[in-house]
Order: sequence, then C-alpha cells, then structure tokens
Amino acid sequence: MTDFEEFCKAVGESGPVCVRGGGTHWQFGGSPSPGTREVMAPAGVESYDPAEMTVRVGAGTPLAELSEVMRATGQETTLEGPEGCTVGGVLAVGRSSLRRARVGAVADTLLQAKCVGADGKAFIAGGPTVKNVTGYDLCRLLVGSLGTVALMGSVLLRTRPAPECTSWLEGDFEPEIVMKSCYRPACLLWNGQTTTVQLEGYE
Repeated sequence: MTDFEEFCKAVGESGPVCVRGGGTHWQFGGSPSPGTREVMAPAGVESYDPAEMTVRVGAGTPLAELSEVMRATGQETTLEGPEGCTVGGVLAVGRSSLRRARVGAVADTLLQAKCVGADGKAFIAGGPTVKNVTGYDLCRLLVGSLGTVALMGSVLLRTRPAPECTSWLEGDFEPEIVMKSCYRPACLLWNGQTTTVQLEGYE
C-alpha cells in the first residue's frame, strides 16, 4: 500500500476530518469542530526533474526540506512560509510570497494535485503541463481553500531558477521613484515614510 493509499484510508468515507500540517497557520478559518479527526498527508520528495522544472512531493513535506533538495540544482518554487510549515499547508492557506511581483502568485505554482474528496474517493486535479488541462481549473480552487474543496495528498509543483543573489535596500524615497529606478523589483514595501525594496538576479 502506497503512502497516498494509506492517506485515503485514513481520511475515510464519512465523518469530519482535516489535514494537519506544520500548524503554523492553524488559527486560519477557526479551530476544527469537536470530534474532527486529524490526519497527516504523505511527506517526502517523490520525483524531481530539474530539466522539466517540475517536482512532485507529498503535501505533508516540510517546505524547508523541499527547498534544501532544490538548492543543489539552483532552482526554487514560489512557496514561502514560516519555519515548520508544509507544502500542502502553504497551498491550503494560499499564502503568496512577498516576491509575488516577480515570481507570481502561489496558485501559479500548483500544476497537479492528487486529492481525496468529501466522499473519500481519490481523484487527480490538473495535469503535468498547462496545455493538457481541460475543464475547470480545480487546482486554483484548491489553493486557499483551507481543505474545504478536497484534501491534498500529493502535489506537482512548477519550479523556477533561483536568483544568484538578493539584496534588500531601504531609503526615504516615494515608491513610485523606486519603481522607475529599479528593474522588476521582487518586493516593494512602504510604511508611509520609508521604502524598502528587494532586488534579485545575477550578481
């Protein structure tokens, strides 16, 4: 029996159930109702193809573990979260990176997901490439759904080249001036007085 089959069996066909990841955003959406069963999604990197720029991992995989595996190839995903968070947790919460202006939204990272529905049956949403997907874009519905659409067990993510270097700069400038002076800043923050900008790319 595979990890995903065990996950499906743990979810079952009836009764309230939820997937617990790292618990870093457990307060989102409110606490589970009494009697809700907590299950753990499969963890670990299942396959990684740097040439195709895709990686398949269990939804319960710690994000730090995935990042460490990809660091050796000079690639990354756009997922970002606090220490201890899991891949599935970041997707379920729908937390986009502060670098969204450069790397895109978190929903753009998820290509395919092996899930378990409310009836306890497994199904696959999305596809390994964008072009072969037809019908409703269920993957985008899964991102940010807090597990209410389906429970993710395994996901296929898009990867991208990681920047060679990154730098944070701060100054008393208007955000508009910084935007005109910098080429595609990864992040731009303004507190009303000071502008903070993140630049990344080649050294």
